[in-house]
Amino acid sequence: MVYSGAVDRIIGRPPPVTGDVVLVADGTEKPIGWGLYNSVSMFCVRLMQLEDEALRDPSCALNVERLLEIRIIAAAALREQLGLPSANKNAYRLVNSEGDRLSGLIVDIFGDEAVVASSAAWVEKYQEQIKVCISKINHINHVTWRPSIDILKEEGLNLSDSRGVDLSNSPKLVKVVENDILYLVSLEGQKTGFYADQRENRQYISSISEGQKVLDICCYTGGFALNAASGGALSVTGVDSSSSAINIAKENIVLNNLDSGMISFVKDDATHFMKTAIAEGNSWDIVILDPPKLAPSRKVLQSASGMYRNLNSLAMQITRRGGLLMTCSCSGAMTQSGMFLRVLQGAATMAGRKMTVIRQAGAGCDHPIDPSYPEGEYLSNVLLRVL
Repeated sequence: MVYSGAVDRIIGRPPPVTGDVVLVADGTEKPIGWGLYNSVSMFCVRLMQLEDEALRDPSCALNVERLLEIRIIAAAALREQLGLPSANKNAYRLVNSEGDRLSGLIVDIFGDEAVVASSAAWVEKYQEQIKVCISKINHINHVTWRPSIDILKEEGLNLSDSRGVDLSNSPKLVKVVENDILYLVSLEGQKTGFYADQRENRQYISSISEGQKVLDICCYTGGFALNAASGGALSVTGVDSSSSAINIAKENIVLNNLDSGMISFVKDDATHFMKTAIAEGNSWDIVILDPPKLAPSRKVLQSASGMYRNLNSLAMQITRRGGLLMTCSCSGAMTQSGMFLRVLQGAATMAGRKMTVIRQAGAGCDHPIDPSYPEGEYLSNVLLRVL
């Protein structure tokens, strides 16, 4: 990634326009690599190949179509190494932006459906070529395109008048399996429709839920709650403010032949639900708190820290003493700041509780991270014992 402030000058007339292939050189004009230019973004050039790579594999040099094909094939091969897809798992991330060396491109797979989340101008420019590459993967029959409209505005693209999610050739709902649990996924839902990044963390909840009373706050379509029920929980309650998500969660109960007397989903605001539970003296053995992104950027980190602290303070108060709280942040700014544990300690003080850290985790193995782009690490998942 080359930031706009790092560019001394642009050589060539006429100057490049957004989406053009450009060469990047150092101050002595020695080549560094090549990438895709953006005239308005803070990411002036998204580097696609360094100079030494281009020399080793000249077939991809300055050739976006060929590079796309090679990188998407490599991404699919990596997932195959990781056992994805399999008979009991067919929801996973195929391309993870910088982690698969395709900055701005995310591809999630749900059965035979691929969902593309586009957050870079070059991805929009090469939309058709990307669809062709994805369609060549054996089990993929449909490709749904989901541009990240707000992020693309920062890339100089105004897609606010477009339909957004293109479902012209795809179903609105697809059925997937993860860890032997069935889910309905709405292709019009949040993000790409399903949070594959929490797969291993959901499975962990299943392994510790037997005989426990479990609460899943901000449950979306019931991922953690269904795993708890599958793991033998005594009772499970899921809470979310989205009517459409709750409706799908309820359908997922039926889909998995679970006892509706043991697992239920409630539409409510997380803060309101927890305050009511505190007032009524209710508590749970295991509480999961997985709120939406509260710190979309470092600029709002301080105010977001307060929101995380308040939510976690409430969550600790409804976790029985000696019980477990699995709390999450999907805000890259929070995760990269290293402040999350301090925020949780502040929440414990506010709640009049003590906490110990039992487990720390992040996104699943199908979400690789490039060490040279640490901003790709966004998910924090912390299991606490609350005393």
